[in-house]
Amino acid sequence: MAQAGGIEDRTVDRNTPALAFSGGGFRATLYHCGALIRLNQLGLLAKISRVSSVSGGSITSGMLAAAWKQLTFQNGVVTDLDAKVIAPLREFCTRSVDTKAVGLGTILPGKSIGDVLADSYDDLFEGISLQDLPDSPQFVFNATNLQTGRLVRLQKIRLADYAVGIIPKPDIRLAVAVAASSAFPPVLSPVEIKVDPAHWVNATGTSHFGDPDYNHRLSLTDGGAYDNLGLETVDDFATVIVSDAGAPFGTEESAHAFWPQQALRVLDIATDQARGLRKRLLFAEAKAAGRIIAFSGIDSVASKYPAPQTLKPDPTAVARLAKMRTRLDPFDEEEQSRLINWGWLMMDVALRSYVAPTEPAPTAYPLPGFPV
Repeated sequence: MAQAGGIEDRTVDRNTPALAFSGGGFRATLYHCGALIRLNQLGLLAKISRVSSVSGGSITSGMLAAAWKQLTFQNGVVTDLDAKVIAPLREFCTRSVDTKAVGLGTILPGKSIGDVLADSYDDLFEGISLQDLPDSPQFVFNATNLQTGRLVRLQKIRLADYAVGIIPKPDIRLAVAVAASSAFPPVLSPVEIKVDPAHWVNATGTSHFGDPDYNHRLSLTDGGAYDNLGLETVDDFATVIVSDAGAPFGTEESAHAFWPQQALRVLDIATDQARGLRKRLLFAEAKAAGRIIAFSGIDSVASKYPAPQTLKPDPTAVARLAKMRTRLDPFDEEEQSRLINWGWLMMDVALRSYVAPTEPAPTAYPLPGFPV
């Protein structure tokens, strides 16, 4: 949407392609790695003007953002994507990030779970801030404000909560922005960000501008609580490329009487409905406006896409990948490689179906030892 809650967003040409990375823990981080590889191979990564991400997708996006200025481009293709983006992410996904955050955040004086989570991400981002990121593409890390219930956009040009206002050029560590976006509730959240009330700028439609109960400290949780597909900041671009590794919803033969399990089931239903509504709205608005949507889903069926295909994934293997855990805990080489291959293949069929139809079908996976 071009305008959310009164905050105008016309800082990027909408005729350029935009990319959205969903949540889903390390499963999403790795699936999106495959998407990045295929985008780059087809020369499309260099054309992206905005990357919007939530949760596990923000880990991938954060590494790409941190490395962007050092990447080597030749004829529109990054020649060192693996060394500077994929390999560091794969190493990071061998760690017990969530367990460490909970353990140390519980016992260390002066440190919260969110603080430890952010410190863990600094192993990837080396202390850089949002102001160190490139001007283009724009990287938007989406979190959810627990106080206002609204989306919080964390990016180089601004921090924005359309219920409170805008902080131009926020001085926030990239690791903190990614931690806020990926602070899965209630275990890893909130991530608290202290802000100077004098830095807020009003925007049309805000309801809490200047309110001291809202403008001193932001209590943030996973961006997926508001929008698990990361679509709100990109859904009006002429071309929207979506990599979705969110958890597929499944039916259950019997209902839970034990209230905590029943509460989780109700939350799953609400989340699935919200994701479904966002997807339907995205496609409906795109059709009405003549926009292009290339949607790659971890639970999608490759054969249903119009692009011709040479590689034929095993449905049983795909089902296992789609149901893989969404924690920030160690993924072994096989799990990582198959998720990357699957994210690569689904992004390939989505792009060749709707964005690059003249490209030939690939005949080998990027990690050939681990076919899907």
